[in-house]
Amino acid sequence: MTAAPTDGVLVDRYGRVARDLRVSLTDKCNLRCTYCMPAEGLPWLAGPQLLGDDEIVRLVRVAVERLGVTEVRFTGGEPLIRPGLVGIVAAVAALAPRPRISLTTNGLGLDRLARVLRDAGLDRVNVSLDTVDRDRFATLTRRDRLADVLAGLAGAASAGLTPVKINSVLMRGVNEDEAPTLLRFALDHGYQLRFIEQMPLDAQHGWDRGTMVTADEILAALGARFTLTPDPARRGAAPAETWLVDGGPATVGVIASVTRPFCGDCDRTRLTADGQVRACLFATEESDLRGALRAGADDAELARRWRTAMWGKRAGHGIDDPTFLQPTRPMSAIGG
Repeated sequence: MTAAPTDGVLVDRYGRVARDLRVSLTDKCNLRCTYCMPAEGLPWLAGPQLLGDDEIVRLVRVAVERLGVTEVRFTGGEPLIRPGLVGIVAAVAALAPRPRISLTTNGLGLDRLARVLRDAGLDRVNVSLDTVDRDRFATLTRRDRLADVLAGLAGAASAGLTPVKINSVLMRGVNEDEAPTLLRFALDHGYQLRFIEQMPLDAQHGWDRGTMVTADEILAALGARFTLTPDPARRGAAPAETWLVDGGPATVGVIASVTRPFCGDCDRTRLTADGQVRACLFATEESDLRGALRAGADDAELARRWRTAMWGKRAGHGIDDPTFLQPTRPMSAIGG
């Protein structure tokens, strides 16, 4: 088959099927993490460039009803600052078949919104947390808000948005010593911890593989304090490799996008806040759905364009290739 399919699921030329949709709701964020953006922030997307609430719901409906998507995760920037978030979640939860709905957040304000979002149909959350030291948190994020993030985690657990997962990035010379501390914190509170290798998605384009804390280093640090054994559960398309901690049932995961890429099992498709389809997190090209939607395209045409975009997905992200180019957009604009 040399041309993109005209019907059915989101399949690429390598036989991978995208069933997991990541939807960025905004490129804005209320933290200024040093590995993501400069202290002054970034030039944000103008209002007319952003998809409206109804436009987001329509594109998600096309993905679910026509393209076989079964998982929807809302991201940003920081999705909790999107005014229409609760209504968007409720509308997606009303789709048939109903997708699993999750949210990736920095946790600020989650304590106030967790139960409302749960009632609207949100199933679970991932919260970004790179340190449990207040001073270090303030240095990393340029905001003294650790207590608010911890309150958000507790609020999510209380509301039943479980399993509550924590995403942590370790940086050399900054917080690389904190792997065992973060895991102990997660175990004590019943959260699931996932370490993520730092990726070349910063706005400053300052990423350097030579200074990145690798999966092997993370596992060695954890192994000095805990007994880790490979998780016998099938990984499937999950990005994290997981290990049982001290015999289980608790687990810890490492998402080694750089040193142990899992591109061959990738099942994700991405929609940016301004309506662009990205076949890969590290793609340098995008396919515009916003323009077609606003020009009056019907659902069949939107689905056709989406299939075409995914058909062109590359075999891998190519970080190890000498010709690799970091995406122009930073992570805050792409959505995780």
